[in-house]
Amino acid sequence: MTWTRLLRAELRKLTTTRMPWAFLVVLVAMAGINAAVVIGGTDFDGTKSFLATAADQQSLVAFASNATVLAGLFGAMAVAREYAHGTVIPTFLSSPRRHRAVLAQYGAIAVGGTAIGLAGAALTNVAVAASLPTTDFGFLIPPSAVVRVLGAAAFAGMAGALLGAGIGTVVRNPGGAVTGAVLALIVAPPLIVQMANEASAWVPAPLATALSGVSAEAAGVGSQAGPVAAVVALAAWALVPALVGLVSVQRRDVV
Repeated sequence: MTWTRLLRAELRKLTTTRMPWAFLVVLVAMAGINAAVVIGGTDFDGTKSFLATAADQQSLVAFASNATVLAGLFGAMAVAREYAHGTVIPTFLSSPRRHRAVLAQYGAIAVGGTAIGLAGAALTNVAVAASLPTTDFGFLIPPSAVVRVLGAAAFAGMAGALLGAGIGTVVRNPGGAVTGAVLALIVAPPLIVQMANEASAWVPAPLATALSGVSAEAAGVGSQAGPVAAVVALAAWALVPALVGLVSVQRRDVV
């Protein structure tokens, strides 16, 4: 079976389950929360100064950090479920060269993660833009910044999905894989920063925020990685576990 057919088969498997719809519901809910913040939220002095500038609004709609976590959970669940339900067995029987099947699976999950990030950023932008007329402020973010927010969320979603897929390939149990993704994306980064403060700009959430074009001042951090460095570092966070997963499939029994 060619790699293209393997990729199509993996995409078909992903899109014929309920999991993508569940993530879509989460994205809509998160967009609704942002709209509620715009409509009802205030600063400590009762004003809505957190919406007063384009930088403030860009910080509010930047979705890349959330995309990394959500897509990480998506990737971990998508892969681990294959091993837990045994559906990975016919995949490897039809494609005995396991690395090709795993790469096709990674490709499909990367597409799914990209879609999650892009959809989340688009829904958040629409929700915030639609709710701003209830305030004294208009939508101030220039089109180029909106494009950057969308692109950053798409890339962060792809990176998060690959990271989660790598963890799912190694752990092979849905609960354990989700726990591993949470540890890698939510629990471990603050601990790393506590041990080495200079690493604060190089963990996934700050990297995704920097990639979205949110300034260090608006993000409330002391320093940020540059755009190119953020892309490279975020890709490294994704590719290391993905490669570990690929090697583990080659060396371990499937069942």
